[in-house]
Amino acid sequence: MDVEQQGRRQPFASDRDARPDRADWSPRARRLIEETHALCVSWLEAPLRACLFDIEQRLYSQAERSRNNLEQQRSLFSRQLLQQQRPVLERRFLEGVRKHFSRLGSAVIATEEHEPAHRPLELLDQSEHEQSVAVQTLVARGEARHGSALFELGYRFAVLVSQPPLEGEHLPLGPLALSSAFREGGEALVDFPVEHRVLMLQCFDTAVISTLGSLYDTVNEHLRADGVLPQLRAFPTPPRTQVERPQRGGSGENAPANFSRQPPAPAAPAPLSPTPARSDSIAVLDNLREMLAQHRAGQGALNYQQSGRPASPEELQLALDALQLHVSDVADHAQRELRSAHALREELITQLNAGKPAGASQTHLTAEQGDTVELVAMLFEQLGHQLQHEGSAHSLLGDLQLPLLRMAVADKGFFNQREHPARKLLGVVTEAANDWLDVPDGDADRSLGAKLNQLVDRARREPPSTGLYTSLLADIEHHLSLLNRKAQIAERRQVEAMQGRERLEQARHRAAALMTERFERCNPRGLLRTLLERAWSDVLALTLLRHGEDSEAFTLRLRITDQLLGQLPVADQGLLQSEVESGLQQIGMHAEEAVQVAQRLLGISASTPAATENTATTTELALKLKQHQRLGEHVAPEAPVAAPAPPPVPASPESPERRIYQRLRQLPFGTWFEFIDANNGKVSQRKLAWYSPVSGNALFVTRRGMRDEEMPLQHLAHEMACGHVREMAHVRDNLLDRAWHALTSHLRQVARPLTAASRDGA
Repeated sequence: MDVEQQGRRQPFASDRDARPDRADWSPRARRLIEETHALCVSWLEAPLRACLFDIEQRLYSQAERSRNNLEQQRSLFSRQLLQQQRPVLERRFLEGVRKHFSRLGSAVIATEEHEPAHRPLELLDQSEHEQSVAVQTLVARGEARHGSALFELGYRFAVLVSQPPLEGEHLPLGPLALSSAFREGGEALVDFPVEHRVLMLQCFDTAVISTLGSLYDTVNEHLRADGVLPQLRAFPTPPRTQVERPQRGGSGENAPANFSRQPPAPAAPAPLSPTPARSDSIAVLDNLREMLAQHRAGQGALNYQQSGRPASPEELQLALDALQLHVSDVADHAQRELRSAHALREELITQLNAGKPAGASQTHLTAEQGDTVELVAMLFEQLGHQLQHEGSAHSLLGDLQLPLLRMAVADKGFFNQREHPARKLLGVVTEAANDWLDVPDGDADRSLGAKLNQLVDRARREPPSTGLYTSLLADIEHHLSLLNRKAQIAERRQVEAMQGRERLEQARHRAAALMTERFERCNPRGLLRTLLERAWSDVLALTLLRHGEDSEAFTLRLRITDQLLGQLPVADQGLLQSEVESGLQQIGMHAEEAVQVAQRLLGISASTPAATENTATTTELALKLKQHQRLGEHVAPEAPVAAPAPPPVPASPESPERRIYQRLRQLPFGTWFEFIDANNGKVSQRKLAWYSPVSGNALFVTRRGMRDEEMPLQHLAHEMACGHVREMAHVRDNLLDRAWHALTSHLRQVARPLTAASRDGA
């Protein structure tokens, strides 16, 4: 009889409505399922937030790369909709997870009962098909990645609810169940394009599905500790394709998994292989060491002497710590430079043998320790070559060299794991310093400089560990995300301001054209012409900008214009006067001046003697109208002076300027350019934030989103043809990846001729 023990463990979930529940569950099954559900919800919180943040970032990146305004607006609208409906999506996703847990024990039966014998034929929805394919892809990838843990979960949940082994959608923690819950939660985003829904599923695969291994291990261990199939193990079988030396009890890494509720019988011991299989991390590190040995043989240098006693890992860490303290004391206020491999090795040997009496046995580095020191030094050297400028990035590299060397010595995964936190921190810090601090125009961010120095100080003070660098990486990534968000907001304001000026200029041109057409039919003079040219034309432009050319408000303004010109009869002179006064006040004219102008135009005398005395003459009113600031004539303080108009683009398709101009009209927003100062040769990087398809004016901003320059595409094409501006090539790899590729390429180039020579000698 299954009796729940009192006071043993309380369920994690406190809200009964948020817990999965079924009436046919046993008390023990209910407790374990509730605890598992609470573990799942708690674990999914951080990956789900990372997934939604990644979706927002990708949508904004798509908007930046859009080739037209329609695609850009679609991406920005989807991003805004996701931000608004994010709480609803999270709530619906967690509710879907709870429903999958609640169906434990009846999922298979319900499916068989409700499945129709014959399904009616229907047309295939394209959007539904694309989402289904995306779900199938991520489910297949997730099940292949976490196959062993999923099989154990399927057996353990099946024991709790007295069902056959669960899999697929019947397993509540499986990739299919979680992706279905996320997809159903995404239905809260109404009018979300299908390509953006597929993008959401891809981000869910990257942020959630690929990281489920730790959750599965935690749940399996939790159930195993509670006595649910404690002897269940997944063990690999020998590979069938093995020809030489078949092993009865051996194991292969890629073999299918078998499951048993009892531990497997002890197998005969397999013969030892002279070259045992190595893991990927050891294989990669050994490969680097082999290339390094060949490189060292070709250079004839850095041959490690084996006389004396090799240093232990603890002694090497103490020596690195002492060397780091020594560097901090003697060069605290100076720019620290990168140390070569030879200098690092000599300084470490000096620290290892410091304080020993003369004639005592010397401590030396082991071959592996010496290779690690040299590989780290060569990586930092290649990374320094990738930097664009001498400055803060080089100083930060010098500060990080010894802390990262301590981490590489303590953890061999630094060389192999691309996602190692220390390795990622090195890349992020270098990229941030190179892009945000080392800028020739002085647009550096001081807060970022202070944050980077703070992180480097922590790395130098605290002992090396994965947890330390994970914390440092999260800190700097959060700070950089805030900087990028501020830059995006500033850039969006600049683009919207330029678009507003563009629309205003088009409205002014249209109003001037309409006014010119009427002047050709009727040529006014005096105050009326001055009013129509200077003030009323701005009234038409403002009305056109606000309401459009087909609106009733703009039609009324044109009727008033024709009435002032005498082309249409005036039915109500008082109404005409009020409309003229209202229009003039909308463009910034004082109420008294607007009344005087309207009365003078319509020949209406002042109502009171005091008003008659203060009434200005026609000449004075015309002078005030000419001195009145036109709509859009003021220039923002930060807006630079427009460049002089370049010569027209040559019509010949073979001319360089013509080809460059056609190329520029196809560039997406967000393309980076390098501007070269003709006086001092300094190079500054600027981003193409937006250009008008009507006027061809392009807006360039700095990395912080501030306006830098505004020029026509014709002028930009002319400058590029003259060599004063060049387009920056899009580079997918970051600085650290390029430095890593340069290091391995250099070692391979040195090792290749040596290998060929040894082959020829043999």
